[in-house]
Amino acid sequence: MLSFFKAYKSFAIVFAIISLIIIAIIYNILDVQKPLPIYQPAQVAQDLVDSSLIDVKKYHKIAHFSLINQNGKTITENDYKNKIYVADFFFTTCQTICPIMTDHMVQIQKEIRNDNEVMLLSHTVTPEIDTVAQLKRYAIQKGVDDTKWNLVTGNKKDIYDLARKSYLAVKTTGNGDEYDMIHTENFMLIDKKRQIRGFYDGTDPKAIQQLLDDIKILKQEYKK
Repeated sequence: MLSFFKAYKSFAIVFAIISLIIIAIIYNILDVQKPLPIYQPAQVAQDLVDSSLIDVKKYHKIAHFSLINQNGKTITENDYKNKIYVADFFFTTCQTICPIMTDHMVQIQKEIRNDNEVMLLSHTVTPEIDTVAQLKRYAIQKGVDDTKWNLVTGNKKDIYDLARKSYLAVKTTGNGDEYDMIHTENFMLIDKKRQIRGFYDGTDPKAIQQLLDDIKILKQEYKK
């Protein structure tokens, strides 16, 4: 009788170990990271979307652009080809949310400094004030790494069109004249196909951490 129970005990231990291994394998198979959504204008709050795009349900991408960075260099979408990037809209004289947003961009820059896949792009919404020289002073003050992060200026209407029609980032249309200004706390995560993969409150530390986590998820997409 004792030998029977000893044999049964051994069998039970082996069975339990095998069961645990099988459970672990199944868990790993099922625990596949879900891809980030691809945001289309029809999925975003209508007050953030230009009226011409409200019904667009697929194929939305960041439009072609040509702007000037803090070093006087022309920056286009080609400078972000095959890159993941974080975009925002700011102005250097802002005393409210911009300093917080910029500090969070600096934090992101630290995290991606050695990552060749990821870059940053900040658009001024007051180009008449934020000249190349002003952007350069601001970049030096904030510790901007020119190889990772472009602060760009240019035609105000073009910038406002990008904010409203490409990045789906602002609630007002903005006519681009000298008395008009749009602003947003949104950070947008853009993939290598110029598609929007996430929106984040640039003033919220928790949202910034989520953004950093989502960058890792997005990078995994390109390893498959």
